[in-house]
Amino acid sequence: MEDQFKIIKTTSENKDFIALVAKLDQGLWESYPELKVDYWGNNIMELNPNVLLIYLDDAAVACACFKKYNENAIEIKRMFVLDEFRGKGLAKKTLRELESWAKELGFSFAVLETLYKQKAAIAIYQKAGYIITDNYAPYIGLQNSICMKKYI
Repeated sequence: MEDQFKIIKTTSENKDFIALVAKLDQGLWESYPELKVDYWGNNIMELNPNVLLIYLDDAAVACACFKKYNENAIEIKRMFVLDEFRGKGLAKKTLRELESWAKELGFSFAVLETLYKQKAAIAIYQKAGYIITDNYAPYIGLQNSICMKKYI
C-alpha cells in the first residue's frame, strides 16, 4: 500500500496543508485544553517553504514541515497523519523525507517537541533514532513538553 502514496514538497500556503494543520490543532486542543495559553504562540504558522504532504489519490492524508532552528539544526513541526491512515508507516516516511531534505540544505541535526500524552508519536520518533534531550527554547520550563533530537 505504501507505493500508492505520493509525497510532494510545497509551502505552508498550500490549502491541503492548512486543512491538515487545522485538524492537528483541533486534536491537540481537545487533548490539552489547559495548555492552550502556554503553547498557542508556538503553533502560529509563519510562511514556511519546507512543507511535505502525502497524498493518496487526490486526498492529502499526512503532513509535516521543518524550519531552521539554528545554523546547524532544523526543527520538525506540524507532523500529522489522519487517523484512518495511521499505522501505515507514513510518519516514518515523512521524517525520512524531511531529514533528507534538511541534509541536502546543509543541516546536520533535527530537533522536535511533542507533548507528554503523545505516546505513539514519542515511540515513532524514538524508533527513528531521536533521543529525548533537555527542553530547548521556547519550551524551556514547560513540563508538558518532550524535546528530542537526532543527528541526520
